Amino acid sequence: MGWFGGSGKNGSSKDNNGDPLQDLDPSLREFLEKESPVKYQTSKPPPPPPSAQDLSPQLDKSDSIEASTSSSSTTTPTVPAPSLFPDGRYAHLWSTYRPQGEIENEGKSDQEKLQDVISGYKDRKAQIGRAALENCANEHWILSDCFRNGGWSSRLTMCRTDNQKLGRCYMMQARFLKALGYISTYDRPPEVDERIQMYADTLYHRMLEQERAIKEAKAAGKPIPEFPPFVTTLPAEPSTPSPQAPASSDAAAISPTQPEELPTLTPDQFSPRVQARLAQRLKGLSPAEREVEEKAIAMEIRAAQILGRQIEQLFDEQGKEKKERKRRGEVTFADKVSTLFGW
Repeated sequence: MGWFGGSGKNGSSKDNNGDPLQDLDPSLREFLEKESPVKYQTSKPPPPPPSAQDLSPQLDKSDSIEASTSSSSTTTPTVPAPSLFPDGRYAHLWSTYRPQGEIENEGKSDQEKLQDVISGYKDRKAQIGRAALENCANEHWILSDCFRNGGWSSRLTMCRTDNQKLGRCYMMQARFLKALGYISTYDRPPEVDERIQMYADTLYHRMLEQERAIKEAKAAGKPIPEFPPFVTTLPAEPSTPSPQAPASSDAAAISPTQPEELPTLTPDQFSPRVQARLAQRLKGLSPAEREVEEKAIAMEIRAAQILGRQIEQLFDEQGKEKKERKRRGEVTFADKVSTLFGW
């Protein structure tokens, strides 16, 4: 029972690291730790700093983690554009993804496919009217304000001046949109359509400025200034395109074409009736308006060619499917009727 006396070992608190129970018997120490209300905490010396040999396994481990991360980033699986996680998450779920339009197109009949092609062309022509009205929003607001707050002279003439400005704006905006290729039914990104619409509005106001300059030159007796053609190409995109969407060239944005190059048609190749109708559209126009209208007519002809090519390709696909059904002995009643009439 050496805990009553003091020994040299017990008296050196520095050597004991401040632990008063260090030199007691194990059984007595266990009893005191359980029964004593005062809990003694032994102070342990701080661990020595890790050496270079101890750090080397950790560095090797971190290097392996970085290497595995870089290798996994280079082998990130690709996901379709509709995915909200372009980093490759849930790629196994997107591996069997098919667009809804593709699935719906498989269940459509031949008549429905043909109707979709024609409806797309008609909807495109209707979109030209809506885009032209959007570009003429300022003229439309001025006309509405004239009807609400205009004087008696304006109301008696039904705001004729403002009405003519709106009508000319709508007509010229539609011509510029057609001339720039907005009438095309070929699929394009919405950003290209927006650029065409904005550029058409820019060309219209540029035309008004040129007409004002010509009028001032005539009034001052000066020679009429010459201006470059209106419709050439779209201006270059100032911002860099996103990596997900491929950048489309300006020529493709203005002159939409199919994979196969279409032959160029001119108004002289049409029937006299069509030529007379086209000449009527050019009658009484100024040089600037005539230039835009001729370009719009050319793009209308190109859009009609694209529509005809799409219908032709659709009929070719239907013919191949009918031959395949005939080869398998699965001829339908519609196939017999189409063969009877030579379709």
